[in-house]
Amino acid sequence: MTTTAITNIAGLVTNDPALGDGSPLGLIENAAVVIDGDKIAWVGPAAQAPAADTAFDARGRAVIPGFVDSHSHLVFAGDRTAEFNARMSGRSYSAGGIRTTVAATRAATDAELEANLLRHLDEARRQGTTTFETKSGYGLTVADEARALRIAAAHTEEVTYLGAHIVSPDYAEDPAGYVDLVTGEMLTACAPYARWVDVFCEKGAFDGDQARAILTAGAAAGLIPRVHANQLSYGPGVQLAVELEAASADHCTHLTDADVDALAQAADTTVATLLPGAEFSTRAQWPDARRLIDAGATVALSTDCNPGSSYTSSMPFCIALAVRDMRMTPDEALWSATAGGARALRRSDVGVVTPGARADLALLDAPSHVHLAYRPGVPLVSAVWQRGVRAV
Repeated sequence: MTTTAITNIAGLVTNDPALGDGSPLGLIENAAVVIDGDKIAWVGPAAQAPAADTAFDARGRAVIPGFVDSHSHLVFAGDRTAEFNARMSGRSYSAGGIRTTVAATRAATDAELEANLLRHLDEARRQGTTTFETKSGYGLTVADEARALRIAAAHTEEVTYLGAHIVSPDYAEDPAGYVDLVTGEMLTACAPYARWVDVFCEKGAFDGDQARAILTAGAAAGLIPRVHANQLSYGPGVQLAVELEAASADHCTHLTDADVDALAQAADTTVATLLPGAEFSTRAQWPDARRLIDAGATVALSTDCNPGSSYTSSMPFCIALAVRDMRMTPDEALWSATAGGARALRRSDVGVVTPGARADLALLDAPSHVHLAYRPGVPLVSAVWQRGVRAV
């Protein structure tokens, strides 16, 4: 197996305090990384690097773990340009816009859906994302939800069943019947392709009782819960996520003190995943990351890439938003976009640069990771290794 040494790294973010400067980022200056196959074999000061078969000179630039995007919706067709344009002209966002994408997705072929997925994955990879989760939720029939998950599962192990995105238009007059479908025949068809089960617990989507039934049924089928929680209004989503030991409560925009306390108490179990692209694209209230971090909650950052409320695949952009508008430090934002995302996926092999971890790395055209927030909008990712292979 060929080994590769990445040398002359100005600042290496490991996310392992024991390897670096003792901070959560585990920063090592004047560093090197040795890759062996698809794994990290060694990290440390460049002067102590072992010999390797090949070498790559980082030329005094920074290296970070590949981003872990733990919340996206990438199996879809069409776009919602008109909706975005109207919203930026004064119309508020509501959950109902999803129906437009449902119609386009149902009409698309498998090949069209997969091509669109691959286009967005390539776009994300060029911006440093090496691990991603994605969901169904734009089919809302048994066949369309199952095919979305089958297509996604061919490209990532982190696949989420989101039949409970909104009540299907076909069941507009019978939401209880749709819940029965989501927890019954649809779940049976979708569970073989998924690792996670999710529900949009929100006014206009599913209430607390409906969400509990959906998540409980998914868990009984072997899927791990995660929840779209408290995005558009205060509600039961966060408390339900903590109670059911969901891996993440995602959005967390409208939180009571009790919600924050619950997430802090569940910091080892349930991650608060913040999705600033959604607030940017809807001109909504920003999540208060500072409040969550200071309380002791575990926070992740993700793109929420979808055609309606957050059409961005850029984790660097989300980092810049989090620093500017959610009161995170550059260090906290980077940790949340890498190790935090890994926590939200209950993974220890990604989001870190430590021996034995998957060799997922991004080289920045900058001497420090701080430039991700310092130079917003600039394409700083100049090289990406995914599973030890140079992908960008």
